[in-house]
Amino acid sequence: MTAVGALDGVRVLDFASVGPAARASRILSDYGAEVIKLGPVPSRQAAQIVPPHYAYSGHRLMKRALLDLKSDDGRAAFVALVKGADVVLESFRPGTVDRLGIGYDDVRAVNEGIIYCSTSGFGQNGPRRDWAGHDINYLGLSGYLDCSGRRADGSPPLPGATVADIAAGGMHAVMAIMAALLRRPKTRVGEYLDVSIADGAFGLMSLYADEFLATGTEPGPGHYILTGRYACYDVYACGDGRFLSIGAIEPQFWHNLCVQLGLQRYIDHQTDDDRQDEIRAAISAVLATKTREQWAEQLGPTDCCVASVNTVAEAVDDEQYAARGLVVDADHAGEGRFRQTGAVWAGTTRPDGAYRLRDAAVTDTAELLAGAGYDDTSISELIARGAVA
Repeated sequence: MTAVGALDGVRVLDFASVGPAARASRILSDYGAEVIKLGPVPSRQAAQIVPPHYAYSGHRLMKRALLDLKSDDGRAAFVALVKGADVVLESFRPGTVDRLGIGYDDVRAVNEGIIYCSTSGFGQNGPRRDWAGHDINYLGLSGYLDCSGRRADGSPPLPGATVADIAAGGMHAVMAIMAALLRRPKTRVGEYLDVSIADGAFGLMSLYADEFLATGTEPGPGHYILTGRYACYDVYACGDGRFLSIGAIEPQFWHNLCVQLGLQRYIDHQTDDDRQDEIRAAISAVLATKTREQWAEQLGPTDCCVASVNTVAEAVDDEQYAARGLVVDADHAGEGRFRQTGAVWAGTTRPDGAYRLRDAAVTDTAELLAGAGYDDTSISELIARGAVA
């Protein structure tokens, strides 16, 4: 266990309840940052999505404050909190924070060192800046879906994970924030970060985009080794109906696979385009003779680049992940004990024992405002007026 979190002492004010920004604050918290989740005061006019108690790791180790940003008192409370913050993370539609009076220029006026990160689907400028979108839309725009094989009707399949939200959005934001934190001691000022999920998805496609830009050859399903051109990189059914992933790209791994499957006749034909259907059929016929686990146990240790295609239920109990400590216990105040994904990123801190998760209705507003200089009477008056909760 790492004794000191890499981001210990960094305070993050996070307006996101779900989506890429919430994934970003989850990662920042796992690296030791103090994350304060900001939300609206409950009312008919101000609603915020409340994720299930287990989502985003139950917002473990985070604090929570509720503010009415449409009121002068609520905005003043935010300003008080932001004076002691290092990062503001928001995912409103472009222009919203400026209309509320809590945009970058407003915040920078009271905290010159603030790192202000806006996450949005298409960024703060461009013809689509005001469009609504979700993971599938950003993957579609970037070319990701078009390179992802085809269903029976010719359409691309749905990805098995929210790749854009997690990597193109959440991890994109975390990298930008960490870089800004490293830069700030040199510049002595903060900065504004415009994190576009669509931009991040385009970056995920850089291998293929660069090929097209340099050669004019348009990638797509079946064009390249990673998109299904060759039998050595594919998914196959085994005798029990479960699936095995094979990634024997390098010639030595392909050689080992052919030997293990008794298909030595194909060793020298790995990239012969006119024989790929034949090779796939031969591999499929051999793999149909044993179960997935039998093949995984035989092929895995022999440098063939194989792995089981796990269900989520199988993945969370996989012996590899168990050995790495990726699944941990959590105790929720209302829901009791359950398991959840731990701090999986390299260099993050991990707890001794179970995480303690609070009910979403519990807030730290009074404590945080007291730390920002409000006295007890002022805090009670703000609560009574509905400016904070």
